[in-house]
Amino acid sequence: MKNVEAPAYVPGHGLLGGRTAVITAAAGAGIGGATARRFLEEGARVLISDAHARRLKEHETELSREFPGAVAALPCDVTDEAQVRALFDAAVQEHGRLDVVVNNAGLGGTSRLVDMTDEQWSKVLDVTLNGTFRCLRAALRLMKDTGGVIVNNASVVGWRAQAGQAHYAAAKAGVMALTRCAAMEAAEFGVRVNAVSPSLAMHPHLVKVTSADLLEELTEAEAFGRYAEPWEVANVIVFLASGYSSYMTGEVVSVSSQHA
Repeated sequence: MKNVEAPAYVPGHGLLGGRTAVITAAAGAGIGGATARRFLEEGARVLISDAHARRLKEHETELSREFPGAVAALPCDVTDEAQVRALFDAAVQEHGRLDVVVNNAGLGGTSRLVDMTDEQWSKVLDVTLNGTFRCLRAALRLMKDTGGVIVNNASVVGWRAQAGQAHYAAAKAGVMALTRCAAMEAAEFGVRVNAVSPSLAMHPHLVKVTSADLLEELTEAEAFGRYAEPWEVANVIVFLASGYSSYMTGEVVSVSSQHA
């Protein structure tokens, strides 16, 4: 089936009422920002973070108008261990406990291996894989006595090959493996660790920097003949964070038809 229109926005149902959450890379119009809004609509209190302090503040202000008292923000570069620790310490200070963590921070790029520099390779892996590790470790250290849920953001590129994406694919495949291993270790603490694996989730800013030919090629490969709205991925993250997925851990859930 092709050219299926996006469904109507799904209203909140209180699935995360009383929960507190940290969401990384949540300053923009993408998956992180959509997840923050969805969590608030579902009754959670959220601490959003991002490396871009100005955009983060703007998003905090926007969300606070709609959800007064339920959202706070703290800049964080996930490649900096001190900033990661400060973020999670602030979450506990702000809310008294931590129930959900969404590790959304990641960095992409396109470069063929013959042209790729060590710096390009390392930068993508440091943000996307090492950053997820740092936040996952910080979360588990806080949750091991209280339980909780962690959702990582992977990508279908971690399963399938794509030219020019070796660094990103390697990082996202690493996020998948990290998710599965962490889930085995976290189970004894009553902590669930899962991941979402989107394919093509677009927003207006990303559309502007994507050529029409490339966008057409990518959307044509999707089962519905369109890209996902960021909130459609956020809905799956809400499910994984909620009690509806209470027996799921170590899973990587594809939000796309292109998982192989």
